[in-house]
Amino acid sequence: MVHDTYASPFSWRYGRSELRALFSERMRRRLWRAVWVSLAAAQSVQGLVDEAELADLREHASEVDIEAALEIEKDIHHDLMAEIHVFASQARRGGGKLHLGATSMDVEDTVEIYRLRRALSLLGDSLGRLLRLFAEKIQAYADTVCIGLTHLQPAEPTTVGYRMAAYAQDLLADDEHLRFVFENVKAKGLRGAVGTAASYERLGRRPGASGEVEAAVLEDFGLRAREISTQTYPRTLDYFVLSALSGVAASLSKFASDVRILSTPAIGEVAEPFGRAQVGSSAMPFKRNPILCERICSLARLLPAYAGVAWQNAATNLLERTLDDSANRRTILPEALLCTDEMLALGATVVSGLRVDERRINANLRTYGPFAGTEAVMMEAARSGGDRQKLHETLRRASMEAWEAIGRGDDNPLAHLLSEDAELTARVDPAEIRRLLDPSAYVGTAPQRARLLADRIENLPPFPRQIEVRLP
Repeated sequence: MVHDTYASPFSWRYGRSELRALFSERMRRRLWRAVWVSLAAAQSVQGLVDEAELADLREHASEVDIEAALEIEKDIHHDLMAEIHVFASQARRGGGKLHLGATSMDVEDTVEIYRLRRALSLLGDSLGRLLRLFAEKIQAYADTVCIGLTHLQPAEPTTVGYRMAAYAQDLLADDEHLRFVFENVKAKGLRGAVGTAASYERLGRRPGASGEVEAAVLEDFGLRAREISTQTYPRTLDYFVLSALSGVAASLSKFASDVRILSTPAIGEVAEPFGRAQVGSSAMPFKRNPILCERICSLARLLPAYAGVAWQNAATNLLERTLDDSANRRTILPEALLCTDEMLALGATVVSGLRVDERRINANLRTYGPFAGTEAVMMEAARSGGDRQKLHETLRRASMEAWEAIGRGDDNPLAHLLSEDAELTARVDPAEIRRLLDPSAYVGTAPQRARLLADRIENLPPFPRQIEVRLP
């Protein structure tokens, strides 16, 4: 890593090294060369390249010389043609057959689709691991009752496991979306300047030979082609990929934001892991900032921006192709994938190390949980002949008095107030009132449904694999 010039944080700080290597300039050129070798091998079957020429290309395919190519590019202003010049100068016997019948995007788009699918398969594996971590937490806390929050205000009880299941359900939808995208990200194929395969057909000895060459090359990369292409694969595929990644980002940001809220001292029910030697603030030694969740939220904001650029590319890649997508795709594709990779890794760290404070959960439940039972008390009293509207007002007044007591720092007196109200106790036994106000009995089917979702996660099939190309 060179630290005396600008480098994207994604080139060294965020995302795994395997993905950074996949999108490195050296790997891009090695993959270009792998396409050229594969093309020459397919054309040798057609009698267009002899064995000695093919062997020469294979022998020199790994000798990427980026500096030499960049020097040539200064004059010709075409990076792929510069690489052809360098490769041909190294493979003097076979170099004259390089790129035969091809256009630049036959090579570049084959490599780009391969890298996208390879990266998606890695991210899919990471998402699967994160989901399994969620499933463990769901099972562990399916019955742990906590106070639910709507509008960031205490509402009815739920369970910690059910809340975790809500996050996991979002990510399951993202997993389904990613699988769909992976299956539909297909190559342009090798079809020449406007997608008609005319140049390959002209080279072939019989009609349809171009399809045999294309199939042989794509098979080496584990790819399939779409039926129709122009000079490029449809740029809507980039938008599909980045939209799916934006969905993952939204789900992770929602989870991380909730952890941040729940970790505030006023609630204090959960917290992300915090190392023994970790520093929260340079000025305030007592700070325990939720930096992992904050980083997830920060990175997540990039994904819809990347997707927006991909949308523009898809909408304005005019006729058979224009070049105004080329420069930004060098940034948005690898950075979106690396950004998602970093968020998934952070999410796994937070979920696996999540600290759940059951003492604080119970304290908050004692304070706010009884309010949730007022509806049950009203229904029971109405069933015994009470006037529903008068009962509602009685419960409202008692609830407001209880809120004032909580505001003064007192324990919640609601159960005491209601069990001594003459109008209510004439309809419902005081002991029954206290039972109805017990929040632990007011979570419905949440535990069972949370466990069902965890079971679904545990039975999730592996994410589809993209083969790793064996470089010549």
